[in-house]
Amino acid sequence: MPSANGHPDADLHPLATGPAHKIVEAHKGPAPHILYSGWFCPFVQRSWITLEEKQINYQYIEINPYHKDPEFLKLNPRGLVPTLACPVPGGTKGEDGVERKPLIESNIVSEYLDALPSDQPSLFSDDLYTRARQKIWIDFVGTRIISAFHRLLQHTSDKPYSMDDAKFELRGHLKSWISEASNEGDFWSGQEFSMTDVSLAPWAVRLWVYEHFKGVKDLIPTEGDGGEDEKIWSRWRRWIHAIQARDSVKNTLSDQEHYLPIYQRYADDKAQSELAKATRSGRGVP
Repeated sequence: MPSANGHPDADLHPLATGPAHKIVEAHKGPAPHILYSGWFCPFVQRSWITLEEKQINYQYIEINPYHKDPEFLKLNPRGLVPTLACPVPGGTKGEDGVERKPLIESNIVSEYLDALPSDQPSLFSDDLYTRARQKIWIDFVGTRIISAFHRLLQHTSDKPYSMDDAKFELRGHLKSWISEASNEGDFWSGQEFSMTDVSLAPWAVRLWVYEHFKGVKDLIPTEGDGGEDEKIWSRWRRWIHAIQARDSVKNTLSDQEHYLPIYQRYADDKAQSELAKATRSGRGVP
């Protein structure tokens, strides 16, 4: 059933909860940069993690992207989050007198934020070759992992592929990604948290959806059950434990109960987000 405002996905909890609520409350006041956000969205979480890592002054404004509010559409005609309003001369003047222009697409927003002046180190390596490799595997997340994540989540009995096919596809992509990680340190690039970690973290901390909605308990082999790939999956477990403990990741998550209605619609293949529709039609991330 469509919600009162006409979009079937628009009925969601209106505000961030749990750890994320505290971050929102700390960023309610005016600031040069404004993050137009949906607390539930993993793409938003990428940019939100970056803001927290870089300790950039920003204002958080909650948006229900399914409402397609006309004022928000002026900033981002596609009506998607995240949208970052950046202080740029010649932009739209806000009530605070600051002129701002919009920036969209989570990886682009995150790269922009990383390049801003900050006392915190860059989330990209200073070494040009290492930085290039980081970007290759950031791209891999978008072109391979996220699409496979949704094919498994949106699997229903009428799909032309089996649940096992979808599971092995996603597992294979995760294996490829972590196989390229440094063996030194817990994070993808080694000791230091990087943009490659940021790119996958929001989906990695949502892998619980498969057991909850699909009964898939063995997407990631448990310790000792990885067979000839046990070393690779041991590396994955080391990585995910570090990611789950990272303040910028755990503090931009809401209480799990409020994600359930959202992911139920994906699991039933009834979600009408652009990504859900692209998955349903066999296309990649829009």
